[in-house]
Amino acid sequence: MTSSTISYKNHRFPPQIIARAVWLYFRFPLSLRLVEEMLLERGIVVSYETIRRWCRKFGAAYAKQLRRKKPSRKDIWHLDEVVISIGGQKHWLWRAVDQDGYVLDEIVETRRDTKAAKRLLVRLLKKQGLSPKRIIDKLRSYGAAKRDVMPAVEHRSHKGLNNRAENSHVPLRKRERMMQGFRSVGGLQRFISVFSAVRNLFVAPHQRHSALATHIHRIRAMAQWKAVTAAIA
Repeated sequence: MTSSTISYKNHRFPPQIIARAVWLYFRFPLSLRLVEEMLLERGIVVSYETIRRWCRKFGAAYAKQLRRKKPSRKDIWHLDEVVISIGGQKHWLWRAVDQDGYVLDEIVETRRDTKAAKRLLVRLLKKQGLSPKRIIDKLRSYGAAKRDVMPAVEHRSHKGLNNRAENSHVPLRKRERMMQGFRSVGGLQRFISVFSAVRNLFVAPHQRHSALATHIHRIRAMAQWKAVTAAIA
């Protein structure tokens, strides 16, 4: 973990309550008002506007400190894009996940074409530092972009092979319906950077695990979350 210049100084509520509110908002498809109500049930009186400010201030700081998965040449990148409403206008959220369902990167674009696909692949290579074993998608634009960016990488394009990437959009779509769209590109980009970091921490890999293994995974994730939120003091 890295240190942060953000602190809880001058905040009326203790760090544990702030971290809890931020966790509820980004971990589950809850509105700010629902988080406000859940805290009220615990005897904590705080407005949804205060929770919004907490999420904006501390969410990004928490996400930066969460442990990231190390890239591997055995990774398989599943690529997909979904339409998102921003201020009543159609945009596209491009996302890449690996074989375990771990979100690698995502960007918001105004188009669904080769140029946007190439931008995502370039960002991925820069961020991961390694080429994947294979990329899987269902859009022809990826094929053209791949030939320019990573011609040697195996490429498979088939809708039936890309359920992993498509499923990764589901939690965000639930949130979008609740929020009735996002207000700005920057707002969506900030939100998904935290949303995906929290999701990566708490969602178990897409492998067959026993109930006990899943339980242990969640306990470890919560322990890491508490360590991260306590580090910003």
